[in-house]
Amino acid sequence: RQASPHSAVSSFSSGRVKREREVSSEELEVEKNSSRVSDEDEDAVNARKKLRLTKEQSALLEESFKQHSTLNPKQKQALAKQLNLTPRQVEVWFQNRRARTKLKQTEVDCEFLKKCCETLTDENRRLQKELQELKALKLAAQPFYMHMPAATLTMCPSCERIGGVADGNSKSPFSVASKPHFYNPYSNPSAAC
Repeated sequence: RQASPHSAVSSFSSGRVKREREVSSEELEVEKNSSRVSDEDEDAVNARKKLRLTKEQSALLEESFKQHSTLNPKQKQALAKQLNLTPRQVEVWFQNRRARTKLKQTEVDCEFLKKCCETLTDENRRLQKELQELKALKLAAQPFYMHMPAATLTMCPSCERIGGVADGNSKSPFSVASKPHFYNPYSNPSAAC
């Protein structure tokens, strides 16, 4: 099988990338090792110090963040030049600021949801208690006719009296809320009353 000229270029470039990765990983390891040493020995000259921004730098970064929470490379470069910082320092500051903003919002949301949950829990308890009280009242106050099978009871549609099947007596002990009878020529009076 014959290799194409493109495959030679791609293998060359992938070999170069691989070598660059190896070199950069070695540099990273050296940087990590030196930072560990410098962290352990704070009096050393090469000790890493936390970047302290001036009030002016902080104010300008905050103002920029209010306008845009993310920066494109041109904005980042311009802001870094204006603040006398590296673009990476500006990028890290923006990342940290976004993380702080998100954390604060999460805390606010969490507090709101806690209050909602507490309110709903209290409301649920209150409703459960009310339901139990209503069930107890319903059982205690049920009239005798409520214990009778529904098939043995009849109700007059015009006066809403409940009576037995053969009961045509208006003085029934089962009367619920009797309505007064008004003359209505369009309605047929009930035979039960």
